[in-house]
Amino acid sequence: MGNVLRAHKREDVLALVRAKLSFREIEERLGIRRETISKYASGAGLWPPPKPATLKEVATGFLDLIPKEPAKKIPKQARSACEPHHDWIVGEMNKGRNAMAIYQDLVERFGFTRRYNSVKRYVRGLKKKDPEQYDRLEFLPGEEAQVDYGQGAPTRHPTTGKRRRPRLFVMTLRYSRRSFRKTVWNSSKEIWARLHEEAFRYFGGCPQYVVLDNLKEGVIKPDLYEPELNPVYAAMLAHYGVVADPARVRDPDRKGTVENAIQHTQNTALKGREFEIIEAQNKWLMDWEERWASRRVHGRTKRQVQEMFLEEKPHLKKLPLQSFRYFEQGVRTVWDDGCIEVKRSFYSALPAAIYSEVIVRIYDFEVEIYAQKTLTLIRRHVKSQKPGGVKMTDADRIFNPSRMTESFFAQAEQIGPKTKDLCLLLFKEQGRVGQRRMRGVLSLARRHAAPLIEKACAMALDRHVRSSKTVRELVERLEEKESTGKNQIAPPILIQSHALIRSPNDYARFFEKHALQEKTALLNQPGETIVLPSEGEVSPNYKENHHADVAHRDRTISENPPSPGHPGDSGNTVPTGQSGGLVLPRCLLAPPAGRDGS
Repeated sequence: MGNVLRAHKREDVLALVRAKLSFREIEERLGIRRETISKYASGAGLWPPPKPATLKEVATGFLDLIPKEPAKKIPKQARSACEPHHDWIVGEMNKGRNAMAIYQDLVERFGFTRRYNSVKRYVRGLKKKDPEQYDRLEFLPGEEAQVDYGQGAPTRHPTTGKRRRPRLFVMTLRYSRRSFRKTVWNSSKEIWARLHEEAFRYFGGCPQYVVLDNLKEGVIKPDLYEPELNPVYAAMLAHYGVVADPARVRDPDRKGTVENAIQHTQNTALKGREFEIIEAQNKWLMDWEERWASRRVHGRTKRQVQEMFLEEKPHLKKLPLQSFRYFEQGVRTVWDDGCIEVKRSFYSALPAAIYSEVIVRIYDFEVEIYAQKTLTLIRRHVKSQKPGGVKMTDADRIFNPSRMTESFFAQAEQIGPKTKDLCLLLFKEQGRVGQRRMRGVLSLARRHAAPLIEKACAMALDRHVRSSKTVRELVERLEEKESTGKNQIAPPILIQSHALIRSPNDYARFFEKHALQEKTALLNQPGETIVLPSEGEVSPNYKENHHADVAHRDRTISENPPSPGHPGDSGNTVPTGQSGGLVLPRCLLAPPAGRDGS
């Protein structure tokens, strides 16, 4: 090193120092820097020179015999020249102005004739304040713990081989002052959370609150009202039922207990010690806590730390049965295929919108996807073990025939077993071409009934047909044949009795009555009186006579059809004369035209 002197140079320096030469003179003679001269002089005990003993340092006790001089009054000329302008200077100081600005205005406005140092001394005296009073904080057992980082003892780094100071993590229970200490080389969000978990298990329980500084491992965005915590740290505390209470920015007094614990560890346990490995330092800290720190009597409480910890331990929350599952959290963008990329693998994020951002939590064996605004769980996937892996379900994919063979088989099975057998044969024998023909068979289900398709596929299998067009023609023929059978009207079924059908007796009386009238009209001459029998006067042989009369009438009409405008058809009336009968005019008894088809 450049500041290491040889032996003869060191002797020359020490000789000149003993000769009462100043460091500047030695530097000019020997060409050695004054800092190096001071270093070797201090090492030899020659610097700084011993001060003569004063009366206050003499321990003979004769100082009490010396009469004390009365306090002298400050002469008038020793007072500050700024006192006449005291009120104005105080007003300017309240505005935040410094001593130089006040001095310049004193010269410009009041003709101040003294130097700047006079104003500087006066302003410095006005800035002195009374000591600030602090509140004495008291907490219940198990209510609060305080955490912070410090610096450990020099330890040889495993990578560089040089001695470095690792980071010292300390968690102190506020009631009993019992502490957990551990050193680590590096710190991260996960390491910070794991150190808390180790401390909880060391104490055998959890406090209600944890007070921490606004370091990035714990607090992402400091805020007086709603600080934003690191997601991993917040999830770990929620798992153990602990609430984080970050201290205000630039307010270390809020966590003064852990600050004192770090200082006590550095000054007592680690001062002047060096370690070869960091595990040895952690083991020493653990032994020192058990043997010395926990058995000490605390200066504020005047009680032993271990005794108070035994009182506090029953009030700590119980530890959960399972440890916290650590994860990495990040933000990813959903690409146009509905997937996100996580560590060179791809995971489906649907139903998240395309090109939207989602929150991803990466566990050891799982990947969870959350909505960014609502923090609701969208999807959960098994973590891919190889780069380039794709985790998607069939429902996440859009329609692509090259990947839909299994779904086609499922659709064919819904139609029927023969349809599925035909589709299997098409794909097995023809491959891609058979798959397209299989789609043609399945498309028939949009317009035709499944039984017809099943029957047509059975016929195709029997005839060794492998064409979707032929199957379509068979379905159409079967459907046409079925529709033709449906169009044929079945003969009606005749019934003898119904609410709308009269009884046979009513039809018999009606027939006998009107048939007799027709017979009488044919045999009667114009102007004759016809007497019809009443319903009760019909003879038993009336039906036989009636049939003979009807036959005679039909022959007469066919041989001599009545001509329109017959003289006997107009104005001929049959007067009623006899009782029990009906007298009708001839025109009313004539049969209607075309009754017999003529």
